[in-house]
Amino acid sequence: MEATDPAERPWNTPPPPSVPPLVHGVDVELRVGKRLLWVGGAAYPLQNIARVYTLTIRPRRKEAVVRFFKNVAITLAVAIALTILGTVAIIGSEDVGGGILTFVWLVSAAALIYFFVELMSVLTAQSHYVLAVETSGPSTAVVTSANREHLNQLVGYIAHAIENPEAEFQVKVESITISPKNYYFGDNVNMYGGTGNVGMASA
Repeated sequence: MEATDPAERPWNTPPPPSVPPLVHGVDVELRVGKRLLWVGGAAYPLQNIARVYTLTIRPRRKEAVVRFFKNVAITLAVAIALTILGTVAIIGSEDVGGGILTFVWLVSAAALIYFFVELMSVLTAQSHYVLAVETSGPSTAVVTSANREHLNQLVGYIAHAIENPEAEFQVKVESITISPKNYYFGDNVNMYGGTGNVGMASA
């Protein structure tokens, strides 16, 4: 039976409406029905959900800077080593090896540009307030919204659905494409729908 006393409901939240107000700019459906939580195209049995919470994920700027300088150092070291070896080979041979050295430095320059772009993508990245749904397995669903209160209410809605088998609701939330190596998540999570990650619900 559905709880009638508000104090008996998780976080004192009312039963979730069948179709809560939509959030502007949304593109992922989050719904509960028949004891399943659907996040986009991924389904999670409610009985397997271990934790539902909100948090702010922030870019790993410090790690990105360290990684950038490490990659630059390795790239330059390899380029210089190849240049020295190429120069020695040219001195002991009548063949002109300047083309090989030019190629080495062109590849090195391209790699440095790539590392710089990667660094700037992290340094200019924004923090995101997200809702995370962890299961008893390795998967975690992550969605976001421009409305923080909307996400906080969804925590109560999902918790209510876990405790009440007949509960159903449907909302729209936003998806984000992020790489776990570039963001702090607090706990380690697996993500589905992002970039450079290993399998979980929508990010």
